[in-house]
Amino acid sequence: MKKLVALFLIVLSFSIYAQQTQLKIGYVDSEVILAQFPEAIKAKSDLEGMVAKWRKDLDSMQTDLQKLYADYQKLAQDKNAKQDDIQKSQKNVVDKEQRAQQFQQSKFAQPNGEYFVRQEQLMKPVKEKIFKAIDEVSNSEAMQFVFDKAGDVVLLKADAQYDITFKVLDLLKRGKK
Repeated sequence: MKKLVALFLIVLSFSIYAQQTQLKIGYVDSEVILAQFPEAIKAKSDLEGMVAKWRKDLDSMQTDLQKLYADYQKLAQDKNAKQDDIQKSQKNVVDKEQRAQQFQQSKFAQPNGEYFVRQEQLMKPVKEKIFKAIDEVSNSEAMQFVFDKAGDVVLLKADAQYDITFKVLDLLKRGKK
């Protein structure tokens, strides 16, 4: 409801402003840009490569944990097993489980997990280039406002003639960042 009221106020202010001057508005689809911009594709691929390695490591830890747990269960059921050996085996299982959880937390916990830190490091320069290209295209087209069709701002109607997505993408691909 708050977004709807905010959008209404924005549209109302645009219409008042547009009556006074020629208002030019454009929009981009950042999802299209991120899907087609080579630097964004490479950053995403690099991140996915890291995630695949981490998942492989985590799977290996889980496999080891399952083996340790099976060994512990066998030992616990063995009537000839020493209590000390059973406790050591149980401690090994608990320690391995904690290490696996810590590994998972260190890699994937929000917002400080390595995944999110690396994502920010890889995507920050890409986003800066995209914003610079959007600024350049919108300035050359004399646009006062540019919306992101893929973002949180609700864009209820958009005429394709105001879509500058591919102009931005062309500018990025030509290398004028």
